[in-house]
Amino acid sequence: MRWSRYGVVLLLAIGACVSAPASRSRPIVAIDPGHPSETSSGAEVQNGITEVHIAWEVAQRVQALLRDRGYDVVLTKSSERQLVTNRERAEIGNRSNAALTVRLHCDASSDSGFALYHPDRQGTVEGRTGPAPDIMRLSRIAAESLHAGMAPILTGHLKDGGVRGDSKTLVGSRQGALTGSIFSDVPVVLIEMVTLSNRHDADFIKSDEGQALMARAIVQGIERALPR
Repeated sequence: MRWSRYGVVLLLAIGACVSAPASRSRPIVAIDPGHPSETSSGAEVQNGITEVHIAWEVAQRVQALLRDRGYDVVLTKSSERQLVTNRERAEIGNRSNAALTVRLHCDASSDSGFALYHPDRQGTVEGRTGPAPDIMRLSRIAAESLHAGMAPILTGHLKDGGVRGDSKTLVGSRQGALTGSIFSDVPVVLIEMVTLSNRHDADFIKSDEGQALMARAIVQGIERALPR
């Protein structure tokens, strides 16, 4: 199977398929473990754990599972506390020609559960306006596929917050889209894996079983969006 820049499945959804070089036969997935970035260290302790640690631990599990299933994986950082700006994270996915970039985060609010976000309108930051309309459309398709794969595994463990637009986030509402979406030239989905300020969610994701289940759910979603 040949792979286009955005992945065969996502491109077929809009009726356009551009072949990649013949040497590329495995889909590339960029995994972005959230924080530290220019906006937050992610190191605030909430219910005994930090967002930066959970994002890193789950990313390691997702990477291993994806590689076992025949995907190439690029991480946006090489260690848990490495500082990488949100723009740089997007550019890593762009340079790797990823079929999909998946950003891993944990929310903090009075709500609970997991939710997936995709760019639903263009935004402007640092003189850049983006993402392009086709990237927004493919990101929405990817988010819906990821959610459809994740939800059955997480049912009974976490509240399902569904699929939402970047404009529903605090940063997205201010600048039109999240910075990582604005600079992305490939489809991008942000997963708020849990609401870390909620004790039940924190207890779930702190455990080895919870992290393993979350990683398996994310991988099942990626396989649904980008089957080999």
